Amino acid sequence: MSHAMKLHPLAWIPTLYTAEGIPNVIVCSVALYMFQRVGLSNAETAFFVAWLYLPWVIKPFWSPIVDMIGSKRLWILLMQILIGGALAGVALSLPGGHILTYGMAFLWIIAFSSATHDIAADGFYMLELHPHEQALYVGVRSTFYRIAGILGQGVLVMLAGVLEARTGNPLQAWSLTFGSAAALFLLLATAHAFLLPHPVSDQMHRLRLDTLRRTVADMGGTVVSFVKKRQFLLAVTFMLIYRLAEALLTPISRLFLIDSVDAGGLGLTTGQVGFVQGTIGVGGLLLGGILGGIAIAAKGFNRWKWWMAAAITLPNIVYLYLGYFQTQNLFLVSSCVFIEQFGYGFGFTAYMIYLLYFSQGKSPVSHYAFCTGFMALSMMLPGMVAGYLQDMMGYLNFFILVMAICPLTFLVMYLVKVPSGFGRK
Repeated sequence: MSHAMKLHPLAWIPTLYTAEGIPNVIVCSVALYMFQRVGLSNAETAFFVAWLYLPWVIKPFWSPIVDMIGSKRLWILLMQILIGGALAGVALSLPGGHILTYGMAFLWIIAFSSATHDIAADGFYMLELHPHEQALYVGVRSTFYRIAGILGQGVLVMLAGVLEARTGNPLQAWSLTFGSAAALFLLLATAHAFLLPHPVSDQMHRLRLDTLRRTVADMGGTVVSFVKKRQFLLAVTFMLIYRLAEALLTPISRLFLIDSVDAGGLGLTTGQVGFVQGTIGVGGLLLGGILGGIAIAAKGFNRWKWWMAAAITLPNIVYLYLGYFQTQNLFLVSSCVFIEQFGYGFGFTAYMIYLLYFSQGKSPVSHYAFCTGFMALSMMLPGMVAGYLQDMMGYLNFFILVMAICPLTFLVMYLVKVPSGFGRK
């Protein structure tokens, strides 16, 4: 497409970043509810979903492959078709009860395709738009990525709840829900085949051995320079520990909402959980993140770091209250979820700002990619054991454990040093 016929960015950015967000939400959040509702234990559910974070952990190591083969546009379309097909695969595997064999394999395909789609979409955005346009539309792309969170955790889960009530069969309900998601994704892929522009600089590439060798050597050098950064071990400790309490709480808090009262949960219906966690909770998370960004832009990282460490830990106490009283009052439950998610959004801002600080210097883009890999690992490792701990301890004692490890967040915040005023606009 020539520059004179250039498609307006608003014709494709909203749908592209909605498509980027939905599969991430499905494998990291929606799959939790689906596994629980079709009869898996909390230990199995949390463990299998935690494993699905792996593609985002190792994403920095295969992002060069996306640059070396094909074009970004082609990668986007192929990954969207693959995600749509894999969503249909999950839908077809559920009625036969094959969720831990075929269903899990299809979820892996969705996870790897989603992580690859992230790489291609972000690269495409930079190739198609001039730097001033990139800055102009960054709010649009982040808004629609967040809308994808509401569509996934909210609308999709509420749809499953309606279908559960109508069919009385969770397997059939979730099969129809994933089938609907597959249809939506294949529709997006079809639309993007026509809507996505053709950036002049987005050239088709063939894999060349000399390019591959050079890329591997460059990657090796980048890894070495990352590991040699000042305070590397301390930085990695911060990345893995700062949100440890939240990483343990995240999968279990969602299962707690939907688990039966006899098992120590709140016994909410799937539709109620979609509303509470997927709309009220996501709204709190977004609002906390926005206000956190405004706060640091106004006064800098050091001015807010202790408030943010408190925000990402202390609101977790609402689950102690819910675990003790097991109230079914939807207003109270929604309020508690909003408070905890708002705190997480506000406190998480400090984490992201620290990643930006640590990535400064040589190869900042590559180093930031490695930091995001550790960020995914910080959710994956605790998630793998969270379900076993909860099964062993019960919900109330698990929430006490979460509060007991909150001081570690303050400890790693004390240990890291960031220059005065960093992050201030």
